[in-house]
Amino acid sequence: EKIKEFFKEKNIYDIHIFSLVICKDIEKAKEFCEGNPFCWVINPVSNRLVVYENQVSDFYGMRDKIEKFLVQVSGNGWEEDNVEKTTSENTRKENKIRSRFQLPYVTVFFVLANILIFLICTFTGNLLYNIGTFSAGDFWDNKEYYRILTSIFLHWDINHLASNMIVLYYLGEVAEKYFGRIRFSIIYISAGLAGNLLSGWYEICEGLQTRSAGASGAIFGIIGAVFILVCIRKGHLEQITIGRLLFMILYSLYSGFVGPNINNAAHIGGFICGMAISFLLWILRVKTDKNVKDKNIA
Repeated sequence: EKIKEFFKEKNIYDIHIFSLVICKDIEKAKEFCEGNPFCWVINPVSNRLVVYENQVSDFYGMRDKIEKFLVQVSGNGWEEDNVEKTTSENTRKENKIRSRFQLPYVTVFFVLANILIFLICTFTGNLLYNIGTFSAGDFWDNKEYYRILTSIFLHWDINHLASNMIVLYYLGEVAEKYFGRIRFSIIYISAGLAGNLLSGWYEICEGLQTRSAGASGAIFGIIGAVFILVCIRKGHLEQITIGRLLFMILYSLYSGFVGPNINNAAHIGGFICGMAISFLLWILRVKTDKNVKDKNIA
């Protein structure tokens, strides 16, 4: 309050105060920052920025700069040589719990589910393919609406499965970390459904009779969501750059256009859906942060 009064005496009223706490004891730091949306914590042991749910996700672009700085100094150490570098038992427990929480459980679940279903298919022959693949005729004419979901978890062969699961785990881990488990799940499933819908529409328009299966539409949704994240963060997110991501997207779409038996409509539908949901979540987050900031200033 004294700081605010100092500026107000100089006729400066639009005052935004931000606190950055560097502390090894995360529990004490959390208590200190509780109730203050403009307070972040840096753990000097793990060189990590800690931002809790009730705090603003960014402050005039500082988050990206801080995270890049922490990556650069990682391993160099924060403390002076004469400072003890062991953490308290509470801090170690907190780090262990936080590490477990950050595991991409949903991503791992989807990967294992796809692998398990593929293994079942190897023993049941065409049974699951006959009742689970997607086609416009089965969906609209036969009203077998469940196929729009079941086909997302079916793959034609081991190469089809492996290529999809590698991309799913690599990008899914990043997306789940930044969106959270629930939002990540919504993006994945919604993109898979949207991809199948566009695939069915394309099938009808072209007069085709095909059956499609695979998680690629859902995975392209994750790619689209991460693409928005990278754009928001000025072209860089962890090890992902806008150039690398664009190359992967364009190469995948090109392969879909020139290669046989590739459902590019599902890829495009999933990609657009993932981008749309990611952008919507970002807009909602910006509005929420602005409301919190305005409330704090008032």
